[in-house]
Amino acid sequence: MRRKPEMPIALGLGCDRGTPATTIARCIAEALALAKARLADVRAVASIDLKADEIGLAEVAQANGWHIRFYPATELATVEVPNPSATVRKYTGTPSVSEAAAILVAGADQTHLIIEKYKLRGQDGRNATVSIARIPQ
Repeated sequence: MRRKPEMPIALGLGCDRGTPATTIARCIAEALALAKARLADVRAVASIDLKADEIGLAEVAQANGWHIRFYPATELATVEVPNPSATVRKYTGTPSVSEAAAILVAGADQTHLIIEKYKLRGQDGRNATVSIARIPQ
């Protein structure tokens, strides 16, 4: 059986305050499945600096051996994204967290997004969002 070739990707992550690691991990797994990608393909992970103390994000990162890069809202707001949100802007100061973070950490632009904005509301009632960008070779 032939092994699928590697596809280096970056994840942009967003979540409600207090979102448990299980919800974030499930959102990531579902988004990766839609992208036909694997955890082993993930080379970079990012979010907004407002989430730097988010326990669920830290637990997911630790479980996967990832270092999460956290960007300030002012930097995320400079990134052109396909799905800007007035609600996200109201609460974070930027119209996009997951899409903009994925694009920035991938060193790419919005044409490299393979999953624009995958949202999951967990059984806990908390929301997680994942965007996936292909890292240019």
